[in-house]
Parts: sequence; structure tokens; C-alpha cells
Amino acid sequence: MSLLTMRPVRSRDRRSALWQADWVMVLGVLALAFLGALLVWSATYQRTSLTDGHPQAYLFRHALNFAIGAVLAVGAAVTDHRRLRILAPLLYVASLLGLILVLVPGVGAVINGSRSWIELPWMSVQPSEFAKLAVIVGMALLIAEKGETNHRENARTIDVAQAIAVAAIPVLLVMLQPDLGTVMVLGSIVFGIIAVSGVPKRWMLGLVTAAVLIATLAIQFNVLKDYQLARFTAFADPSQDPQGIGYNVNQARIAIGNGGVFGQGLFHGSQTQNAFVPEQHTDFVFTVAGEELGLIGAGAIIALFALILWRGLRIAVNARDAFDRLVATGIVCWFAFQAFENIGMTLGIMPVTGLPLPFVSYGGSSMFAGLLAIGLLQNIHLRTHEI
Repeated sequence: MSLLTMRPVRSRDRRSALWQADWVMVLGVLALAFLGALLVWSATYQRTSLTDGHPQAYLFRHALNFAIGAVLAVGAAVTDHRRLRILAPLLYVASLLGLILVLVPGVGAVINGSRSWIELPWMSVQPSEFAKLAVIVGMALLIAEKGETNHRENARTIDVAQAIAVAAIPVLLVMLQPDLGTVMVLGSIVFGIIAVSGVPKRWMLGLVTAAVLIATLAIQFNVLKDYQLARFTAFADPSQDPQGIGYNVNQARIAIGNGGVFGQGLFHGSQTQNAFVPEQHTDFVFTVAGEELGLIGAGAIIALFALILWRGLRIAVNARDAFDRLVATGIVCWFAFQAFENIGMTLGIMPVTGLPLPFVSYGGSSMFAGLLAIGLLQNIHLRTHEI
């Protein structure tokens, strides 16, 4: 079934949509954002080099980022489903343009060794965050449209190959930055979408083999920087260079270990308040929770992510068509892998890759993209309950 012959969808009453939203998921995201605001505040309020003497600066910015993201989420949730499918190619093309622009000297800014940012007068934008969403909707639209046109429940091999090609372009552009963490997230998204598209299981083995081959070639042809390779070395043995590349991991472990069961108290963590852990308001924000809120606070964050992922899976299972199911699956894979990678690197069970913790870490691009994804999940959920 094509877009032109698709059955018209009755416009939903906005007040009805408000009550039919998945409020369990919404409250879970709100709780994560609230905890994130407290953790970011605690990690920054004494660091004058970051705040320029304004202790609440990052708290206010984090709240503003969430407010803007919430508006984007509501917009995505109430937008007509047919319009979303029409806008999907535009989102994909816009993300490609952003990924190309960051590679242009004088336009893209290098931060922490990766050319991933575009500096604007009022904020920095990281196009790779929006590329995650673009890959999801791009792959989902292609596979769904092919299936509807050919009246097939499962995707054909040629359909999957074309969808992988759609994902490969952003992946290659992100590798050129290079941003290994985002490449890993995109890989998990591709794997998840293909897994539920109905193709034979040999495709899963092929994707894993291709990922290993690409990683090998990236190392062989020096696509990855020396510091990125050193991070894997530090992951294998953090004690090898405790004052160098292994410093982040060692300090993160000390901070989390200091917290015990109940934590040292918000704004009272010794590692946090003495600024021993680098990038603690962004990539290593989970260490603030571990040290100041203890096992209970850190466990609550993990439980909230589990709650959001569970609701996302329910939305995927109950989706009305292939496009909705694939989009919901891709978003769940994104959040699941990125949360696992971020928390895992602070615990030393995953390599350091510089990925933020969704809804918790400070960062506008991450917050906007994540809340847009939540809005899409709500859109799919609302459509499932339309009469």
C-alpha cells in the first residue's frame, strides 16, 4: 500500500490524545530529566571555569534544553501520521547535510578530538545526535514502503540491502569525524531494525561479520585516532596508564565506590566536588549518582531506563503497521545500547566512547534528539489507540 492509497486516519482530538498518552513513559522521562538536572548542578556549581561564577548556570541551561525538547516531543506526538512519513526523507537529507558540514574546515568544531560540532552564536549543535533518528525513520520508511507496495509482511533481501545502504552513508560520515560511540549506536539501531523486519537469520550473522570487518579496516587504515585505540587498551587494563588514558575510568570507579548504598549526599561527593572525574556533567554524569546518591540512586536511574524501554517495546509490539513497528524498535535499540554503553564505561565494563546518558547528561543536541524520539513513540502509541 503506497502513501497515496493509504487509508485516511481520523484526526485525533487533542484533549483525548492528552489522556491516551503513555504517561508511564512520560513520567519516567520526567524523573530522569529531574535527576539529571540535580546531578549536572552538583557536578558544576563549584567549577567556576565552567560557570563563570554563576553556580546555577548549568542547572538553568539543562532545564531550558529540556523545555525546548519537550515542545519538540509534543509536536512530534500530535503530528499527523501521514505527514510524519512525508517528512522522514527531509529529516534524513537534513541530517546528511549536517554531517557533511561538520567535516568542512572552519564550520565544524573539534571537541575532545572529534569534529562533531557546529558552533552557533547561542549554542553548539551535534548533527550526529539527530542522525540516529534520521537512520531510524529512513530505514523504517524504506522497508515499510517496499512491503506495502509488494503486499508482503516480511522484507525482501533487496529491501534490507537498500535500507542498509541508507544507514551506511551517515555511518561513514560519522566515522570520518571520527565518533566511534555514535557509530556503535547506529550499528545497534541497524541490527535491531533488521532483526524485526522479517529477513532470514543469516542476515544477522552477516551484519555482525560486516561490523567486525569494518572495525578491522578502520584500525588498519588509521581511521580511528590514537587516543580512541588507547581507550580500548585502557578498557582492557586501566592500571596500564593510570595517570593518562586510564585516568577517567579509575576516577569513575573510585567515585562510584565511594557512594556505598546510600551515597555521600547530594553536593557532598568527595570526588565530584573536588573535580577529580573529567566531563562529569556530560559523559560521566552517572558517577555523580553513584557517589552522591549511592546504589539506591544509581539503581533508580537504571530502573527508570528499564521502565522506558519496557513501554517502548510494548508500543512496538502493538504498532499498527510496519513503519511504526520499525521506528519504535529502532528507538528502543538506540536508548538501550546508549544507556548500557554510558553506564558501562563508568563501571569499567565498556570502553570509554564519549556518549551522553540520555535525558540525564547535559547537552542540548542529545536532549532534543532524545525527546523527539519519545514524541515519535507517543505518536505511534496514540495512533494505536485511534478508533
